[in-house]
Amino acid sequence: MTFPAPALAVADWRRQVFELYRAIRTEPDPAQAHAYWQAARNNLLMNHPASPVPDEQRETYPGAPVAPYDPQYRFETTIDTDVKPDNWEFESATDGTIPFSRVGTLHLPIGDLDVWWLESYGGGLFVPVKDTSRQTYGGGRYLIDTVKGADLGSDLAGGWFVVDLNFAYNPSCAYSPEWTCPLAPATNSLGVELPVGELTSASADA
Repeated sequence: MTFPAPALAVADWRRQVFELYRAIRTEPDPAQAHAYWQAARNNLLMNHPASPVPDEQRETYPGAPVAPYDPQYRFETTIDTDVKPDNWEFESATDGTIPFSRVGTLHLPIGDLDVWWLESYGGGLFVPVKDTSRQTYGGGRYLIDTVKGADLGSDLAGGWFVVDLNFAYNPSCAYSPEWTCPLAPATNSLGVELPVGELTSASADA
């Protein structure tokens, strides 16, 4: 797969991610959806020209290690929108300042996670998460990122989301320092271990 310009490769990556999550939402069995997600995402990481895995590593890259599916980390929950307004900004090396505003909170058995709105062009809901496990990326992972299509299911009018930690995935900067990514703010950092979802390469050898 080749593209005449890097921007077109990124556009194709995003299109495929949107299609991946669309397929996931139609699968009634979360474990089957998770297996499909893992295989499709690894195919992108290993083979797509816009993969964040460096070119020199891609030929031998075995795919991201992912923990076995655990249904106790899947939740259907409403968004508590009765929250104090808050904002944070991420300074990107390529896109300048990326502003976010808090629009709600997800109250989960494992702890609370804020729901953020991307204030840049196009907008989008964003829910990162950081935990204390040494097996997960230290900067945190992404659960929901609607601007990139990462949405496991929701009724936005009703205010509820499917939140499944098994689908937590590493941001691009986990694979290469050439990428800069918004990481989980303090209100999206949980004082517990979340041993599900994508793990770090180091943990695969642990």
